[in-house]
Amino acid sequence: MKAIYFIGAGGIGMSALERYFNQNGYVVGGYDKTPTPLTQTLAAEGISIHYEDDIESVDAVFKNPEETIICYTPAIPENHGELTYFRQNGFKVMKRAEILGLLTKSRKGLCFAGTHGKTTTSAMCAHIMHQSAADCNAFLGGISKNYGTNYILSEKSDYVVIEADEFDRSFHWLQPWMSVITSADPDHLDIYGTKEAYLESFRHYTTLIQPGGALIMHRGLEVTPDVQEGVRIYEYSLEEGDFHAENIRIENGEITFDFISPIENVRDIRLGQPIPINIVNGVAAMAMAQLNGCSAAELKRGMETYGGVDRRFDLKIKNSRHVFLSDYAHHPKEILQSARSLREIYHDRKITAVFQPHLYTRTRDFYQEFADALSILDEVILTEIYPARELPIEGVTSHLIYDNLKEGVAKQIIEKTDIIEFVKSRDFDVLVILGAGDLDNRCDEIAEILNSK
Repeated sequence: MKAIYFIGAGGIGMSALERYFNQNGYVVGGYDKTPTPLTQTLAAEGISIHYEDDIESVDAVFKNPEETIICYTPAIPENHGELTYFRQNGFKVMKRAEILGLLTKSRKGLCFAGTHGKTTTSAMCAHIMHQSAADCNAFLGGISKNYGTNYILSEKSDYVVIEADEFDRSFHWLQPWMSVITSADPDHLDIYGTKEAYLESFRHYTTLIQPGGALIMHRGLEVTPDVQEGVRIYEYSLEEGDFHAENIRIENGEITFDFISPIENVRDIRLGQPIPINIVNGVAAMAMAQLNGCSAAELKRGMETYGGVDRRFDLKIKNSRHVFLSDYAHHPKEILQSARSLREIYHDRKITAVFQPHLYTRTRDFYQEFADALSILDEVILTEIYPARELPIEGVTSHLIYDNLKEGVAKQIIEKTDIIEFVKSRDFDVLVILGAGDLDNRCDEIAEILNSK
């Protein structure tokens, strides 16, 4: 094979693979629905992308089934014209996860699964490993602020850090050497149907870990591990388990703690991104890195220099007048963690959240949990639901969340298109944009407005 064509080329996870294969000498191109700063960057790197579902727009180099692999994301509809053409004309068509699975067969896959927390935790581990003697390759679910990209390439390391996506059971293609499971709160019920099916999917995932490897699972999850003989099982959490934290100190905007481990305890870990939720994320990341040879000094240096991930508690402005950040949180448990962290850090300031719900099914299934989590904050602004791959469901709107916010929370619903005028019309103390939709695209503009006030 000399060419790989990506359908859904503008996705974060897809773009990492595109860059990997582009750097390894393959001809790379693809389709996406709309241009974005990321697709423009990919184009500048030599990856040809077009924005119409039209086989005539596909370069000739990708039309030989003997020389081209087609990679697509599950977000692409099954009736997509280009995807249909490639399937009908003898091309090898693979999901992104299948290609990642091939990499876990040829390298030692360090995989991070879970409903939430996997992007940050995998990015932490990748950074620790990359600046250590072990080094690593990495395919991340977000843009690392340390590297300005969502992948890391190493010519010497046999390790590959991978974010394992449970959406439509994609992580079943992987064969991890070791895996972290951060959480298993039911999600994607439009795909799975029931909580039981969702948990069963995680159980099956644990069977794929290679003998001699390890499972590092957050304590208290409802998942029952079913590992092969020779796979070690460890538990972690904030304050209990084989790996945990002790002597946590949160002072003057800094967070330090001791890392407790069955291998070697490490004192005075300082978080480079001082957010309370990153303590437990850091415990999991360090556990994985330590099990794969990283020293105490490498763990400390990696955690202290970790800069975060775009859209994960991503501070855009931080001064005495304004705090403004963006957070990809889109599941109720993620919203709850973000809200608690904000309240802990900015306990004496007014916190306003603008939340763009993501998916009709998720809103239908969890509107009460969303309302409860958001009610920790002072003010909640809701926009219309971001549909992504879904069609509207009758009776499912942002009003379901709005109507269930607790008494005393200031609240309002606005159109997404009105967000800029809304920001211009108000002043804010602490403002956070929450959700996995497209509202984040306006963050630079919002930051500019706030800085001018």
